[in-house]
Amino acid sequence: MAKNDRTAEAAREKDRERWMARFQVRLAMQPGVDRPVVLQAVKDVTAHCAETGEHPRDAFGDPDACAVEVAERLVPQDRAARARRRDGGLAALEAVVRRIRDATGL
Repeated sequence: MAKNDRTAEAAREKDRERWMARFQVRLAMQPGVDRPVVLQAVKDVTAHCAETGEHPRDAFGDPDACAVEVAERLVPQDRAARARRRDGGLAALEAVVRRIRDATGL
């Protein structure tokens, strides 16, 4: 294998790793997504790409958009809604605590 081929293959592999890392992070940030959902999604993407030889970007597009689509497909709507409510409540509580700290000088 020529040096240019190895360099191109290494760059393609690095890009694939970046895509997968971003996909995993964005997926984990979606409401209701837990570890088993992330692991299943990564397994599905990896298997598809190994089977077809496609790069994940070519097969699934933008990792952020793909993460949203996968979460919508794999997470039951009621669990996602509960997570959104919980996350919203935590954000409101954090805002109140910040205001109290600011007001008291803590």
